[in-house]
Amino acid sequence: MAETDQERTEAPTARRRQEARESGQVAKSMDLTAATALLAAVLLLYALGLRMLGEFRSSMEILLPGSLAANSARAGDMWESMMLAVRKMALAGGPLVLALAAVSLAVNLLQVGPLLTSKPLEPKWSKLSPLRGLKSLFDARSAVRLTMSLAKVGLLGATAAWIIYQDLPQILYLPTLEPMALFGSAAWMVYLLALKLALLLLVLGVADYAFQRWQLERDLRMTKQEIIEEFKRMEGDPLIKQRRTRVARQLALQRINQAVPKADVIVTNPTHFAVALQYDGEKMHAPKVVAKGADYLAARIRQLAMIHGVPIVERKELARALYREVEVGQFIPPEFFSAVAEILAYVYRLSGRRSA
Repeated sequence: MAETDQERTEAPTARRRQEARESGQVAKSMDLTAATALLAAVLLLYALGLRMLGEFRSSMEILLPGSLAANSARAGDMWESMMLAVRKMALAGGPLVLALAAVSLAVNLLQVGPLLTSKPLEPKWSKLSPLRGLKSLFDARSAVRLTMSLAKVGLLGATAAWIIYQDLPQILYLPTLEPMALFGSAAWMVYLLALKLALLLLVLGVADYAFQRWQLERDLRMTKQEIIEEFKRMEGDPLIKQRRTRVARQLALQRINQAVPKADVIVTNPTHFAVALQYDGEKMHAPKVVAKGADYLAARIRQLAMIHGVPIVERKELARALYREVEVGQFIPPEFFSAVAEILAYVYRLSGRRSA
């Protein structure tokens, strides 16, 4: 049956999220970045505006012909004068540009986090299809984006008109002021207008980022069949996994069939765990675990031990500890020497062998 969006009811897995992130599919709002940069620019212009105006004025004085004519030594070196003016302009506007770049980078990092991928830049021939382009113009997502953009423009325009309407008496009073006072009042009114609009854009940007996160979560939803397929990719096909388990059990049984008859003693839990130990005082510096098993394999070890006459000793804590900490083919650690030596001595007394 064909997969449809209505069937995508499952939350995305961690692997699906990681794959989407590596392909550049992340929640990111350009409106939030632009609004933050605009707000930072307004605040920085308020803080650095007078200094920047002073530097620009100094630059213009250097470049104005009257200034050069007044200083014949500098008038003959036009290039040096231009470079000096450019340096002053760079010093005036450089901090503002660098601060805005840092703010934009910080906002993007807060939204996306550290991410470096070239997949979004890879060419995709399917995007060149005119039919697909026309289809994307009329889909529901494009309609939603267009509606949201028009609503934002309308809201900003209405807010700006309302603010100007509130300041209309002050605006009409401006022509009666002296030039410097007029410039200062007009600049302050423009600053307040820009600050209010920037704050409104910031609120809209935060809302847009929340919408982008919701939309990404919706796009990454998976069907139950996709969940199953991903599980198969990560864990392997259940049938293949069962076959591997069956093969591993057969190999373990083969080792047990060969090792248990040669063991000196079987330490049991008594039902859940069984560990076969072997010790040769002339060839080994410590007893060795030659076989171990839990549940079904433990029962098989006990069965083989009874068939071949290997002593079985019940030591619950020791059997669990040996099963957890010692692998097949390894010698037991020193902390088990005393307990195992006691068991071997008991077994040797029963069989009449000399204890080491």
